[in-house]
This record gives sequence, structure tokens and C-alpha cells, in this order.
Amino acid sequence: MLELRLSQGVLLKKILESVRDLLSNVNFDCSSSDGLCLQSMDSSHVALVSLQLLPHSFERFRCDRNLSMGINLAHLSRLLKCAANDDIITIKTDDQSPDTMSLMFENPKHDRISDFEMKLMDIESEHLHIPDTSYEATVRMPSQEFARICKDLSTIGDTVIISITKEGVKFSVSGAIGNANIICRHNISVVKPEESTVIEMKEPVSLSFPIRYLNSFTKATPLSSTVIISMSHDLPMVVEYKISGAGYMRFYLAPKVEDDTMEA
Repeated sequence: MLELRLSQGVLLKKILESVRDLLSNVNFDCSSSDGLCLQSMDSSHVALVSLQLLPHSFERFRCDRNLSMGINLAHLSRLLKCAANDDIITIKTDDQSPDTMSLMFENPKHDRISDFEMKLMDIESEHLHIPDTSYEATVRMPSQEFARICKDLSTIGDTVIISITKEGVKFSVSGAIGNANIICRHNISVVKPEESTVIEMKEPVSLSFPIRYLNSFTKATPLSSTVIISMSHDLPMVVEYKISGAGYMRFYLAPKVEDDTMEA
């Protein structure tokens, strides 16, 4: 049997909003040690999404055995629209009905309980091992600032060059209408640490990425006030949103490889 009770049901809604443009059918994996996890590639096999909600992030977490639930995110999103942001959400599966998942939305303030049942899917997926990596450069900055930069630069071009040096992190775009550069310098705020831009660097890194994917990643902005961007040459970039002691949402994106071949 599986029972997950989330006192802040809005968290589940925010998680779904952050990934539903990238993913469609996914497996949510549950275990007593790791909690609720998701790992899936987008349909183009360009970006990888990795989510973990630790067991202690739930008001009640019961997982009698390792379990994988195949879920259509569009269907789940439709059901979660029936939940208010202050609802308590409980997810259950029963060994007697392994092909369904029940959702209960409770609102003590309005003395209301709603029950839904959703069909699960049989989804074949390969779980990729993501090794712990020491990155050449890491930037921690306000997540809303990162979202604004990505949105602004996407109006200029399709590819952003992210360059991290000891002076700061630079976002550069070139397009048909011109060029744009935005630089965020290393800046630590003691009064409001979440507004700091902190750069840790072993060596400078400069890589190119399709900006439309970064814009998709920033849908996770409501999950955290800060975002951590980690980069190394010849490795996928990691964009991480830590979920206030509950876990994390990570997006992996391979850098664009410049085509140096010339046409005859």
C-alpha cells in the first residue's frame, strides 16, 4: 500500500506546472528511503528532468514496497485543478487495485472533502544513473531574476551563450534584430541572502544553449526563491531549484555543439 499525505497540496500543483510542458507520460517512483521521485527525458530527448520529494516532506508517508506509478501528466493536471491551493492532498494506491490511484482533497476551513480516482499507465522507461559531479563553475542567483533574463533574451534570439567568470555570469544572445548582453555580478546580500548572486568557479566556462528550454525550466520558479546553475565543459548544464528542505527539482540540458563544417 502507498499513502502520501501532503499538507501543502499547492506544492504538487507547482511541481506539475513546472514539468508539464516538457513531459507527458512519466513514472513516479516511490520508496521508503528516497520518497517520491521522477526522472524522465523530454520528448525530444534533449532535456532530462529529475525530481525528489523526501519522505519527511510529507505529513504522512507510507510505502510498503518500492512502487512505480505510470501517470499521464495532462490527466493529473486536470484533476489537480479541482484542488484549492490550501487543500491537503492525499495520494493512495492499493495492492487490490494496482492499476488505479486515488486522490483526496481536504479543506478543513470549508469542511470539504473531494475524492477522485485516476487510471495508471504501464510506461516503459530507462532509469539513468546520474553521477555526482564536481562542476567547473556554479552560480546561485534569484530564480525570478533568472526567469526574467531568459524571457527577455528569448525575444532577441534562439540561442543563449552563458559565460561564467570571476567577474560574474554573462548571458548573450544574437538575433536578426540585433544583440543583447546581460551581466549579473557576484554580489552577496547579508540582509536578504535570497537576493544574492554567488559565483563559485574553478575555471571560466562559456557554453551555448537553446533558450526555449531554459524558459521551460523557469516554470519551476515558484518552487524556490533561488536557482543554482552548474556548468562544466562537455557536460550537461544543471538548473536546480531546491524545494525548502523537502527535496529538489533539477533540469539537465546538453550544450549546443557548434558546427564548424563549411559548405563547399
